[in-house]
Parts: sequence; structure tokens; C-alpha cells
Amino acid sequence: MTAADRVYQIIRQRILNGQYPAGSYVREAAIGQELELSRTPIREALRRLVSDGWVEAIPHHGAQVVSWTQRDVEEVFELRVLLEPQVARRAASRIERNQLDQLESLAVRMEDLCRDEGENALEEIAVLNDDYHARLMAAAGSPRLQRLLETIVQVPVSRRSFHHYTRDELAGSMQHHRELLRALDAGDGDWAASVMRSHLLAARAAQLRFAACVEETGAGVASTPRA
Repeated sequence: MTAADRVYQIIRQRILNGQYPAGSYVREAAIGQELELSRTPIREALRRLVSDGWVEAIPHHGAQVVSWTQRDVEEVFELRVLLEPQVARRAASRIERNQLDQLESLAVRMEDLCRDEGENALEEIAVLNDDYHARLMAAAGSPRLQRLLETIVQVPVSRRSFHHYTRDELAGSMQHHRELLRALDAGDGDWAASVMRSHLLAARAAQLRFAACVEETGAGVASTPRA
């Protein structure tokens, strides 16, 4: 991992966990002093963060953490609800046993972490959840659909749903993972698509609730794991 990669990961993680809230500035000098790095890798990392939609370059001010509105949340999830059920539908007729076993293993690990009170549990769930969805996409076998979705789910607003879930909502998300596995195992595309749609609508509701709360306080929506 290069110094720029390290800086990128650190800043991105701090945005995700709220240490750098929406609207705040990421200061080159402060990061450099903290990590004992020159400004070159920090600037490279910030350029990547701008490109990936995590921060915005504000002339004469620096890198500002991007804010998202309720309208942004609505738009992103509207597109996801159109596309991701089709991923699940395709996967149901194409998934191999070893791929299903891998999804099962990921579901078990996420369920175990749901019972973990550790401060990093949600971040670990998010990483495993990304892997779950990536493997589901691979099982669907559609590079074109994958490219379309990558432009949507990689934006920050798609990547922090679990941080806004109640305990009951988190448990419900895990139940969706389980039911999706049953649908895939049965080879039932309609069932799989229906579960995925419910899964996404639950994530959307959590995001919108958070967005409304933040907008009422006058701040932007924090740049946001994928459901």
C-alpha cells in the first residue's frame, strides 16, 4: 500500500464513521502533521476522494466533505431498486453451489457481528456486506449490469446505510440476506428479486429518515455501506 493509498483509506474511513462530518474540511496540513507525511501523497489521496465523490475541492478553502440531500437519496435508491432486483433474478438461475456457499459464509459472519457490541462491528459488517453484494453480482453474470451499478453503489450515499439502522432494522437486513439465500437455492428468480427490492426499500427508509433529521438541523447528509 502506498502512502497515498493509506491516506485515502484513513480519510474515507473517517468520513464513514462521522469523524469528518458532511460540510467539514479535510486539512492537508493537519493530516500531514498527524501522519508525518509530505503533502504530495495527501494531495494525491484528496484528488482520488474528489474523483470518487467523497469530498469536493473548494477553491481557496480546500477539500470539503460532500453533503447529500433527501432528493439525492431518493434518486440513488430509485435507480438501485430498478437494477438490483434484476441482479438477484439473474443470479437465481445461474449461481453455482460454491458461490452460494460463499454467500452463506458471509451471511453467518455478518450475523455474528450483529451480536458484537464492539465499536468496529458496523464497519466490519459493511465490508462483508459489500463482498456479499459483489459475489451476488458475479453470480448474475452480467458485466454490463455490473458496470451500470458500479456507478451508482460506489457513490457515498449508497455506502453507509448500516450506520443509520436501528437494531431491529439491522436484524431485518440480515433476515433479507437469509431469505435471499433461500430464494437463490430454490432457483426462484421472482422470489429473489422480491427480497432484494424489500432489502433496498428498507435501506432507503433508513437513509431518508437520517437525511430528514440532518436537514432539519441545517447540516448536509453525511457522505454515506451499501444495504
